[in-house]
Amino acid sequence: MKIETETLDKETLAPIFKAFNLAGFRLFYVGGCVRNAILNCGPTDVDLATDATPSQMRKVAEAMRVRVIPTGEAYGTLTFQLNHRNYEITTFRKDIKTDGRRALVEFGTTLEEDAVRRDFTVNALYLDSEGVLIDPLGGIEDVKARRVRFVGDANGRIREDYLRILRFFRFYAWYGNPKKGIDLEGLAACTDLQSGLSNISKERIGLEIFKLLFAPSPASALLLMESAGILTRVLPGANASALAFLEKLERGLTPNVLRRLALIGGDRPQENLRLSNATAKQLQKLRNLSQDSKLPQEHGFVLGADSGRDSWLVRCALLGVTPTDHEQKAIINSASEIMPVKAADLVDWFEGQELGFALRKVQGIWISSNMRLKKPELIAQILKEKKQ
Repeated sequence: MKIETETLDKETLAPIFKAFNLAGFRLFYVGGCVRNAILNCGPTDVDLATDATPSQMRKVAEAMRVRVIPTGEAYGTLTFQLNHRNYEITTFRKDIKTDGRRALVEFGTTLEEDAVRRDFTVNALYLDSEGVLIDPLGGIEDVKARRVRFVGDANGRIREDYLRILRFFRFYAWYGNPKKGIDLEGLAACTDLQSGLSNISKERIGLEIFKLLFAPSPASALLLMESAGILTRVLPGANASALAFLEKLERGLTPNVLRRLALIGGDRPQENLRLSNATAKQLQKLRNLSQDSKLPQEHGFVLGADSGRDSWLVRCALLGVTPTDHEQKAIINSASEIMPVKAADLVDWFEGQELGFALRKVQGIWISSNMRLKKPELIAQILKEKKQ
């Protein structure tokens, strides 16, 4: 079977394939780039596999006069830089020992050895330079059926690296078929072995959750994770019940991870998912407005047009209602408004913390008036409240 390789940088990589061949080594496209080429679902990073060891790869690179980066040389991976692009090439490997987080590997010599150590059958696919498919584990049928299935015994694959539990749901969200359902053997193994996630760093967990939430339609995967107890294990307090409705409201919009994360909630997301300070702050703003503010114009004024739309969509999804055109216009129009009262306008009557409180109170009054009240009216109203 031949696969179209136009999305796989064929022309750029032709010199590398030729150089490896002349040196007596085999080189293949491998993994996600092959899967996506088969599905015609857009480009991904182009990864390559070879029977050459890292030291042998370096000799090939020297002959080609290309720069090599030792990305993970101890694990068999070097990065070749060609035409200002990076291509990871990894030696065929076989696992010698695993501890649930990392593996002790030995360089292999056969493609078959390399395939059986991979996580899912849809990732154990190889192409040669001409686009001829090599499928040692029957992964092509799983790709066509959009079925995500562990290579070999699911329990064994997970015990090698417990992060594969989250990868299973992430790949299901991206490449599975919700109408046919998830692979039950894989689901059972993930459910039974989920305690192993406590051995995985929060950074790795957060990255997987972000990749999952960026899928076009992650609701089915998140609901399965929730029913298995896995979602609340990695993000206590999270609830994905409204995510499917949010997906309907998002039609035509680019998937947005923070919008979806604000919807599902959860305790201490910055700690549990290792969010940056800036990301955590933005997420908290989305959450607060979606839960507290009934006025669409406040969402636009506080967060801007795009983020204001996001927080309003989260609010609508939580309430189970569809936003109106009027609300959407109010968000857009309010984003460019400037509140007529500044702190300097109130210093004759307020100071310290009281000044900040008064300014926030004025902002609320102004927003509630649909941003129509002018400075004199706003100052008069806040002074009236001060006297009461």
